[in-house]
Amino acid sequence: MHNLIITEKPSVARTISKVLGATARRDGYLEGGGYLISWCVGHLVELAPPGAYDPRLERWDRADLPILPERWQYLVSNSTKKQFDVLCKLMHRPDVDRIVCATDAGREGELIFRLVYHQCNCRKPVSRLWISSMEDAAIREGFANLKPSTEYDSLYKAALCRERADWLVGINATRLFSCLHGVTLNVGRVMTPTLAMTVEREAAIDAFRPEPFYTVLLKMEDCMASSERFKEKAQAEELLAECRKSSQALVQKSERKEKAERPPALYDLTTLQRDANRLLGYSAQQTLDYTQALYEKKLVTYPRTDSRYLTEDMAAGLPGLVMDTAAAFGFRGAIPVHAKQVIHNQKVSDHHAILPTQSVARADLSSLPAGEASILRLIAARLLAAVGEPYRYAETTVQFECAGQTFTAKGKTVLDEGWKAVERAILGDTAEKIEENLDVPPEQAALAILSAQLKEGRTTPPKHFTEDTLLAAMESAGADTMPEEAERRGVGTPATRAATIEKLVQKGFLAREGSGKTKHLIPTEKGCGLIAAMPEQLRSPAMTAEWETKLTQIEKGQYVPEQFMEEIESMMKNLVSQYADTPNAPAKATPGASVVGTCPHCGSEVAEREKGFFCASRECRFVIWKDNAFFNRLGKRPTRQVVDKLLRDGRARLKDCKSQRTGKTYNASVLMTTETDGRAKFSLEFENGGAR
Repeated sequence: MHNLIITEKPSVARTISKVLGATARRDGYLEGGGYLISWCVGHLVELAPPGAYDPRLERWDRADLPILPERWQYLVSNSTKKQFDVLCKLMHRPDVDRIVCATDAGREGELIFRLVYHQCNCRKPVSRLWISSMEDAAIREGFANLKPSTEYDSLYKAALCRERADWLVGINATRLFSCLHGVTLNVGRVMTPTLAMTVEREAAIDAFRPEPFYTVLLKMEDCMASSERFKEKAQAEELLAECRKSSQALVQKSERKEKAERPPALYDLTTLQRDANRLLGYSAQQTLDYTQALYEKKLVTYPRTDSRYLTEDMAAGLPGLVMDTAAAFGFRGAIPVHAKQVIHNQKVSDHHAILPTQSVARADLSSLPAGEASILRLIAARLLAAVGEPYRYAETTVQFECAGQTFTAKGKTVLDEGWKAVERAILGDTAEKIEENLDVPPEQAALAILSAQLKEGRTTPPKHFTEDTLLAAMESAGADTMPEEAERRGVGTPATRAATIEKLVQKGFLAREGSGKTKHLIPTEKGCGLIAAMPEQLRSPAMTAEWETKLTQIEKGQYVPEQFMEEIESMMKNLVSQYADTPNAPAKATPGASVVGTCPHCGSEVAEREKGFFCASRECRFVIWKDNAFFNRLGKRPTRQVVDKLLRDGRARLKDCKSQRTGKTYNASVLMTTETDGRAKFSLEFENGGAR
């Protein structure tokens, strides 16, 4: 008998196969040692589109909203059907008595496996592999301690709720506001509030009016002291004149406080993405991709984590890991390992913080691509810093009196560089610079004024979002309205925030602007238009953050999934009802959409959009979808040239169509007519008597 192991990616399957000795290659899987190992290639099974529930829902019509499936349907896309069929055959093999779910150990990994398992109608027992490292020892330990799949039922329910909530909001809100405004407006549960934050920030920048202010600066032998700010230039000039008449400034008060800055916590994915953006200029998605590659090369632990701490059972191995990591990056100094600083059982959920692995000591780091090497260096530096000594300094404030006004000088004196010295040794120039020292003069001392000058400044507007600061805003969204004990706040999750930002950029709602490492995320005209059309409940980060908290509670069995879905459905019903009496905007093509021809049913324009070729008339149901079931059966897609011929002539010749039954190719003509409501209807006219 065999155990069937199912991973998320082929690369992970290959890594596990080497550890378990299942190295014989088969078509879509590996075999050996009593194991069959196959993979999912991401999401093999996806939610069906509205048209699968009712063909009339292929056409966008406000009268059909809200669309609330009573029984959810799923489908397998043509591009992934081959691997899906492989998995189904393996699951139903009579010599397979147990299945091991080895997809990524998180919410989405659980969903990917379970959907395939259910779609294949499999009923065999399932165990769960839950590991945070792809090292050989971690894999062996994971297989020695497989968990019952039922322990992760709540995680699956949370993933299912997330997926279905996104579908309900995306389908209903997108269709509602697209019909209302006459253009395609893509709405997303996480995407829209994230975009709204950037639009509101730009509005604040545009509305900002800078105001001038003035200060007087006194230069003395060892320091520079500044007056308070003046709104009126004349007041500052009057003080400047008086100071220039004086030859000295009297020390009124000097204060020296010793302070300590604790080492930073270890990286979770979001803080790693923020630092990589700020220090290296990497996008959030680039950082995730590099870290995932390092994980699959066994050099770092699981990347999609929201924890910045380790568990107590990891304390014993920490000194060795620190020493090996330091040696791998050429650090020869002493590193005191304060393990307690990074241990906190209660703050570790599914996975601990991101760490370099023991494999770093044996790896040829010089062979890594530049991006991966830079991310690994960041992760290594953070580990060495996190267990180190505090950075200690003395903060000095000196107040002077001159011409009846108070002047202030501030500075720091470094007492012990602590963890910052280690960080600088690993990161070099990218690390934060140490502030310059400031000597403390005795009180009542009179210091000679070497020069006095007037400095003009202007108040500054809020800063444009970078990926660093937008990730921080996404992470903290809604924090002021949530209880302190809420474990997860914010919009999206560490695993999804990068993809959300990338999607906004790809769809033209956000643009990256700037040169060098610093790129600003600026909402486009299209993005601003979308947010202007959205009601508060859809653009509110606080509401989306509340949903994310409830999903986390579902994972822990603390919130009822059915109640969460009822809330989402109720919101969609109320949203549609709210706009029941609002007339649609005049029908028009999406800005930038290209007109292909004339609708054969009503005579309006047919324009090409992202997902198909649509009639501009809202009363007409004519559309030719790019992912079209009729054309898919022929192994073809309706190109712009084919659609042009269909619109002009009602027919288009296709070469090398493929028979699904025999696999042979043939030439044929597609004939198109329309039904009474405008829906396209296709038939096939064979050449030379049929397929060949």
